[in-house]
Amino acid sequence: MEAEQIIRCLIIGSGPAGLTAAIYASRAGLNPVLYEGMQPGGQLTMTTEIENFPGYPEGITGNEMMDDLHKQAARFGADIRFGVATEVDFSQKPYKVVIDEEKTIYTHTVIIATGACAKYLGLADEHKYAGSGVSACATCDGFFYRKKTVAVVGGGDTACEEALYLSSLCKKVYLIVRRDVLRASLVMQKRVLNKENIEVLFECQTSGLTGDGVVEGADLIKAKGTDKEEKLHIAIDGFFLAIGHKPNSKVFEKYIDLDDSGYINTQGKSQQTNIEGIYAAGDVADPIYRQAITSAGSGCKAAIEAERYLNANNL
Repeated sequence: MEAEQIIRCLIIGSGPAGLTAAIYASRAGLNPVLYEGMQPGGQLTMTTEIENFPGYPEGITGNEMMDDLHKQAARFGADIRFGVATEVDFSQKPYKVVIDEEKTIYTHTVIIATGACAKYLGLADEHKYAGSGVSACATCDGFFYRKKTVAVVGGGDTACEEALYLSSLCKKVYLIVRRDVLRASLVMQKRVLNKENIEVLFECQTSGLTGDGVVEGADLIKAKGTDKEEKLHIAIDGFFLAIGHKPNSKVFEKYIDLDDSGYINTQGKSQQTNIEGIYAAGDVADPIYRQAITSAGSGCKAAIEAERYLNANNL
């Protein structure tokens, strides 16, 4: 297995958190090495238009913004490489990270910025209409559906929050719930059920999406598997998934403290994990906000903390 000399800072992941960390770490003279992971650019590369990131008054596509961040990090000397972290050993210093099961990196600090993946229903149509009506972030994309009709899938607090947010922008919101009740807190249930332009479709499952190039409708099955089963069709312009996210943290679970959902626990207001010199930034440590701007901010914090750790320990 190929190995290289000990580096000062290794960044794993290339979304807003990882690339921002690379910018700050490079400018601080840490000579960071960044591995891009399975999805170079992160989840934003799946987003067509971004209008809520400061500094882009006319908006920008996800790919363009991530390309800008990539160029900025490279300009300051970040060593950006293709590759996925497949194994780690954080039991002793310097820390060991294996890339693509073949290259071993030894490093004094690690910034984990591997992100999270939205959970999907598993329909082929979800990928067919990705960026053309299918979204996993109402806060990111809801603005594009002003005065239109959309559907949200899910029955928990997140789904209810997404539906309520969209109801302030959209003409009508369908909330597609698989069970015959909502799993959300009572307060959230009341808000959703009392909102005039939200219609809750209980005991419904999505079987497919329709539309010519963009989402124009959804096919549903109500009371599936019972003698009351029936097929429904709703006309919609957008389809929002709100059935949860899965943080990309599995490779670290042996050493890093995770919460019950797999998100990395950080210490107080810091990006520090339970192991000194190892930091987490972005969606892999954020089950709440999941925004590009908050991810970038946490990447900045992680890089500053890594720099201070290295200086304090003369590394």
